[in-house]
Amino acid sequence: MSLNSPLVPKSKTHCTNEYGKLMKVVVVSPENMQINEIINETQKHFLKENIDIDKAVSQHKTFVEALEENGSEVIHLQPSPEFNEQVFTRDIGFTIHDQFFVASMNTDVRRGEVKILKHWLEENEVPYTELLHSIEGGDVLVDEENIWIGVSGRTNQLAIQSLRNQLTPYTVHELPLREDILHLDCVFTIISSEWALVYPPAFSEGDLETIKKHYNIITVTDEEQFQMGPNVLAIGDGKIISLTQNQALNERIRAEGFDVIELDLSEIIKSGGSFRCCTLPLIRE
Repeated sequence: MSLNSPLVPKSKTHCTNEYGKLMKVVVVSPENMQINEIINETQKHFLKENIDIDKAVSQHKTFVEALEENGSEVIHLQPSPEFNEQVFTRDIGFTIHDQFFVASMNTDVRRGEVKILKHWLEENEVPYTELLHSIEGGDVLVDEENIWIGVSGRTNQLAIQSLRNQLTPYTVHELPLREDILHLDCVFTIISSEWALVYPPAFSEGDLETIKKHYNIITVTDEEQFQMGPNVLAIGDGKIISLTQNQALNERIRAEGFDVIELDLSEIIKSGGSFRCCTLPLIRE
């Protein structure tokens, strides 16, 4: 579907929430993926076993095919041998309504990924704002007038304040995360205007109550959180892409009326990210 379709906003980037029909999205194949420098708890667990790249590439290809079958235009950035975390495109930028922000990565191993994204944005004349303070897209959730941002080892309060200054029409909610949690979308994902997946131990009581004021929550267990249970991807029309191994969680999601598409991303999950982490939405309907 072209950008000039009446169903798609004319802006080159447009995402007002986390669950509208996913029209245009950026991915990178995990063909250079490996755990070299441990940057999260999941990687520590899988360091010895490491990544079967052929399996990771095959799982990612199946995921991309599912996106395309459901109407997404998928943009592939070039994988670079020096960037072994590049599959996680979510972190390098994010769309908030009609504005695209280029993230400021907190780890050396990932900073070069941003240059590849900026090259693509400039080549395709996509306007963007580059953020100076540490922030990654996995910590940013958008739902109409509410912007939820995790305070983590990757996203600091200077970055959040900078965004708040640029997003005056919206309410920016800060959610400090437990130290071992990599990103907000590892413990909280909005799947509709009414529902969210939440791993309660990641949050203070007060922040959990704030989330519950906005959403009905489907609670994620310790084991499901380790399996990246909250990191599903809503693609529109009530469809949720979720890990096939999280059967009990998938049934709880289905019980609330969602259509769960089960896929295996187990090889990529070894590096600490799942379906949401592997996608950078540019346009949602």
